[in-house]
Amino acid sequence: MLDQSGRPQTFTCRNGDKALLPFSDAEYERRLAGLRGVMARRDIPVVLLTSMHNIAYYSGFLYCSFGRPYGCVITQESCTTVSANIDAGQPWRRSIGDNVIYTDWQRDNYWRAVESLVAGARRIGIEADHMTLAARDKLAHMLGDPEIQDIAADTMGLRMTKSPEEIALIKEGARVADVGGAAIRQAIRPGTREIDVAMAGRNAMELEIAKSFPDSEMRDTWVWFQSGINTDGAHNPVTMRKLEDGDLLSLNTFPMISGYYTALERTLFLGKPDAASLRIWQANVAAHELGLSLIKPGMTCSGICAEINRFFEGEGLLKYRSFGYGHSFGILCHYYGREAGLELREDIDTVLEPGMVVSMEPMLWIPEGEAGAGGYREHDILVVTENGAENITGFPYGPDHNVIGA
Repeated sequence: MLDQSGRPQTFTCRNGDKALLPFSDAEYERRLAGLRGVMARRDIPVVLLTSMHNIAYYSGFLYCSFGRPYGCVITQESCTTVSANIDAGQPWRRSIGDNVIYTDWQRDNYWRAVESLVAGARRIGIEADHMTLAARDKLAHMLGDPEIQDIAADTMGLRMTKSPEEIALIKEGARVADVGGAAIRQAIRPGTREIDVAMAGRNAMELEIAKSFPDSEMRDTWVWFQSGINTDGAHNPVTMRKLEDGDLLSLNTFPMISGYYTALERTLFLGKPDAASLRIWQANVAAHELGLSLIKPGMTCSGICAEINRFFEGEGLLKYRSFGYGHSFGILCHYYGREAGLELREDIDTVLEPGMVVSMEPMLWIPEGEAGAGGYREHDILVVTENGAENITGFPYGPDHNVIGA
């Protein structure tokens, strides 16, 4: 497609050979078949995916937006990614299907590429929880105001139960997270900065990923290592604070393998914890172990929350609970993705089923000025099985293992 000056609006370029993707062709076909089944039942001839997580899940291509729109158009016959010219042939190489590139020569060339793929369809599925109002207005204008159907909940539901290939990758991610945890523990000493400890964990994980997944792209693996007052928030960034004897510490490793997130989180102490801190830490460990025992088929997310809430209430600590008790794992990251229907929260009644993968991660936060101030959390990943759950996290937790230098 050319504009009035003869410059290309869109084009295709199969630059190089297809790369080895994270999963087999059969796995991607299984995922597409599931979505196409939803499309058939709901009479939706074409779907336009726009989120990083869904495009990666169904095509294998994990985009880097940098202010540009991306897409994946799926019909009953095809799966085609839509990417910016700045990425050249990488989206083609890293996807299971076809690819169309749009250029910057003219505004709205992205939508012209999409228009060429939807072929005049009068009913289109979108991710309403991702598409902005501006993009939806542009879709209506450029594609002739088709009927819009939200398929976000359907795609999330399909992603929540993991395939054997996904579970194998997630287990490897949990192993790599443990490698990062061990490197962090070895780097902890008085006077060391948070950033230095974090880099030790990140470097160890990236080296392990490079060894174990030599055909993958390396991106987004990170560590949050927090000390003292910085432990109060689970997602607080790393600082240059120097560790001090008596510090409460929080270890958090996050290896990213082909868009798949796993995590390890542990409470530690640099030196002997005081009595108040030890009591809170032990209570959080007890809640963690209770939660681990509750992860099994047939349990509801809200029911698990209720049991742990009752425990914390009995300990007089419920008011210090920081967030929900866990969430699903899969293709997600701090930049994208969330299977909100599989979070361990009071307002989620999803029933656990074999093949789901969830964390157990209670956290207590005691404000400054109160005895035992700081944030305490433990985090394991569990694969729900036919009869219970398999804990795939190996790094030890609790005061018996994670008091350093006392």
